[in-house]
Amino acid sequence: MTGSERARRAVRLAVTAGRRLGLRATEPRVLHDVFNVLVHLAPDPVVARVPSLTIDSAEEQAERQRRELAVVSWLAGRGAPVVPPSPLVPPKPVTCEDTSLTLWQYVDERDPVAAAPPESLEARLTEQAGWVPGLHQAMAGYPGELTPLAPVVPAARRALAELRLRPGPLTPSDLDRMEHECAVAEAVAADLPGAFPGARVQAVHGDAPHYNVLRIERGYLFSDFEDVTLAPVEWDLAGAGPQAIETYVRAGGRRPDPALLDFMEGARLLQVVAALAVTPRMPELARMLEPMLPQWRARPPLAAP
Repeated sequence: MTGSERARRAVRLAVTAGRRLGLRATEPRVLHDVFNVLVHLAPDPVVARVPSLTIDSAEEQAERQRRELAVVSWLAGRGAPVVPPSPLVPPKPVTCEDTSLTLWQYVDERDPVAAAPPESLEARLTEQAGWVPGLHQAMAGYPGELTPLAPVVPAARRALAELRLRPGPLTPSDLDRMEHECAVAEAVAADLPGAFPGARVQAVHGDAPHYNVLRIERGYLFSDFEDVTLAPVEWDLAGAGPQAIETYVRAGGRRPDPALLDFMEGARLLQVVAALAVTPRMPELARMLEPMLPQWRARPPLAAP
């Protein structure tokens, strides 16, 4: 499916779902199109997030989305800087055809990260890492139930099943390594405190929160909590880089444990490799993910401590 076909489908689903809930949706426009397509259902201040690259069923999508909506609603109710669910519709997933989508409040983003000059991107993400300790402090009190290391367990094993059918650039040795790493990640996720004594396991954003920030006129809002999970904060810091981590620590975050951070960075790379399962539906994504393969292969295989 090409980008334009994917976007047209997402707009159709978003408009259908929005009108079913009483929204006008007469001037829809696509705001973003990668793993999800974000559709502003103008003239109403509502944004539909339509999954476009997933191997999950609509029921599995909806289960993840219910967790996300619960966490974000809880954070918004406590004044945390997050993009909240739309107040114009019920805060729950909406199924349209074979896709479950969610509806969020539209915010006027200033200076989107996608438009940042390449030479300024690292400095910008480093600055934004300084905002993450406050989010982690807010999320530490979340009382709801979450899946440990949800972006990897069991997601990577489901992706592995797809990749065994269509391996793309992965070799048989790569697939065997993925099998091993899935088993390690599952064992660690089943007992994080036992695997890493002293680790502070809590609700975390799940997907690079220093990147998933919208700058607005009066500050910033964290967005895209669809990978929200139960994990040490090191999961959110994996791949952030030394400068961003130092900024995180100076801003009040706990200094990450090196061994735990290294494990989480290995698990992150497993997640990236697993994402190759969806590239048949978005070939341009392969150009983004395949350069990470040498980095994954160069690391020792993921191992429990």
